[in-house]
Amino acid sequence: MPDDFQNLMNNATLLTRQGNLSAATAAIQAALANRGNARVINPHSDQQTQARCDRKSALITLPAPELIRPQSDAKPSSNQQVKQPAKAPSAERFIAGRSGADGLQGRDYKLYIPPGAGERALPLVVMLHGCMQNPDDFAAGTAMNALARTQGVYVLYPAQCAKANPQRCWNWFKHNHQARGSGEPALIAGMTQALMRAHLIDSKRVYVAGLSAGGAMAAILGDTYPDIFAAVGVHSGLAAGTAKDLPSALSAMQGVAVKAPTRASGAKTIVFHGDADSTVHASNGNQVIANCTGGAANVSVRQIKTSGARSSTCSEYRDANGALIAEQWLVQGTGHAWSGGCVAGTYTDSKGPDASAQMLRFFMQSVL
Repeated sequence: MPDDFQNLMNNATLLTRQGNLSAATAAIQAALANRGNARVINPHSDQQTQARCDRKSALITLPAPELIRPQSDAKPSSNQQVKQPAKAPSAERFIAGRSGADGLQGRDYKLYIPPGAGERALPLVVMLHGCMQNPDDFAAGTAMNALARTQGVYVLYPAQCAKANPQRCWNWFKHNHQARGSGEPALIAGMTQALMRAHLIDSKRVYVAGLSAGGAMAAILGDTYPDIFAAVGVHSGLAAGTAKDLPSALSAMQGVAVKAPTRASGAKTIVFHGDADSTVHASNGNQVIANCTGGAANVSVRQIKTSGARSSTCSEYRDANGALIAEQWLVQGTGHAWSGGCVAGTYTDSKGPDASAQMLRFFMQSVL
């Protein structure tokens, strides 16, 4: 597998130099897809993580009304209306729906609605899957719904479509998907705002997280829509602005020629990355933190060791007033996989520290 991955990446580099960008894109996508065909599974998961996975109950998937098509800057026009739902039931649900029009202008989604929703404004976490994944797979692997159930949190899982990317990767490395009011950031922000209007969601407690390509897109959303997302979670991803084209994307994924930060982004950020990740080099996690803090923060580091689980290093970044603005977890021995995830989903490492729980804890401390 390592040789196949490297051969595909070398081929992508050669195709880029030859000017065949469409073929180079396909080579990159094939490399990422082949890298993660098999689940990353450790059967000796720690008891806390396994218990969280076991608590997941079967949820009925129901259709949801189609939402409005997001505008170029993710703001509805005055004549657009979103049908308000009837009084929300107290039981939890996992519903399927669509935001926007057909084709490339819309996206499907799954939405987890916690018990008691509709009684008071609740937080929302937007979860962006990685390449070759879908909302159901990502929900199963991260077990975020189980945590959201106990803490009263909505969870939105936008789905990338094969028409936009054959491997269902979010197009983080294309320049037209990196700006406010443009491409996929506008689509995801528009979907988020539409659901905020359709449900009783606290607008000051909306967050976004993702894995790999989804993590890179989450970083872009935090940079372009800090007025919507109070905090960002980037797992095995890359920083906003790291790549503008295929050559820079290849370099960044391999851990070289990474762009230096120029300013601090507006959203607080938590990063998870495995130090054995050979798909997206762990140095990209440092770049995500640098882009968040602007390179100026007080740092404290602690080593975390739990019996039966992987060791990790957690670095906390605080501003001059002592407020936590960023957190970085480097997990020893983990590859390109969601730390502490469940084996029911792909790209998971059940033995690592629980990334879902740590991200949700970090998010709940962050308010716009």
